Amino acid sequence: MSTDLTEEESLSGKDYKDPPRVKIFEARELGKWSFYRAVIAEFIATLLFLYITVLTVIGFKSQTDLKTGGGACASVGLLGISWAFGGMIFILVYCTAGISGGHINPAVTFGLFLASKVSLVRAISYIVAQCLGATCGVGLVKVFQKTYYNRYGGGANVLADGYNVGVGVGAEIIGTFVLVYTVFSATDPKRNARDSHIPVLAPLPIGFSVFMVHLATIPITGTGINPARSFGAAVIYNNQKAWDDQWIFWVGPFVGAAIAALYHQFVLRAGAMRAYGSVRSQLHELHA
Repeated sequence: MSTDLTEEESLSGKDYKDPPRVKIFEARELGKWSFYRAVIAEFIATLLFLYITVLTVIGFKSQTDLKTGGGACASVGLLGISWAFGGMIFILVYCTAGISGGHINPAVTFGLFLASKVSLVRAISYIVAQCLGATCGVGLVKVFQKTYYNRYGGGANVLADGYNVGVGVGAEIIGTFVLVYTVFSATDPKRNARDSHIPVLAPLPIGFSVFMVHLATIPITGTGINPARSFGAAVIYNNQKAWDDQWIFWVGPFVGAAIAALYHQFVLRAGAMRAYGSVRSQLHELHA
């Protein structure tokens, strides 16, 4: 145990440096153009994400509709849908990571906020931008393919028949945990110092995590793990079932993100031990 700590301490002094914790309230951000540029990047990225992925979902349902002469072999299948979601996240994270951090997901933003990596002002602004972007992205799908959109459910997330609420919430919690845990691991400053010569290493596992989670949870909830994605589709489709189940796609992802943030920060990065050590040293100084 002591050997591990010594090794980590030596690495921290030579190979990498943890970025400073971001203040919860950082109003000065509102006076910087870089802040607004980042918010715009989140809006556009989420818009593009929803546009491509919802089009893929609707295309899949259209091509497999037996009433119109479709068949299972004529579509991209669930594997193709999963690739569309995971691939778009890989592309968009790669494009926007240097501008906004490439969140594209309120659950990711929430997890990073809990880890003191973004301020409350930025977190709220990102989540609003993501929800607006998602709504606009699905809106574009409806404008361009209104007939298919209305016929095939608009890509809205709902709990599938045969599954109870507990299963749905659990699927969203675990799925989001996988995603946010991957985000923390892929963007860890210690890993970045070692792998900085390969810039695609962060977006790639993040995209793959989205891909894998979709394979597992599409049959259950259609895979939310992104409240903006679920919200935008529900707003445009405006179906009662989608609204009734909407809370699942906020509670589940936020709980999963919180667990992932706590696990990474306080267990894997030994945040709890460092905090305990800091308190002990302060008490020792007081008694001395």
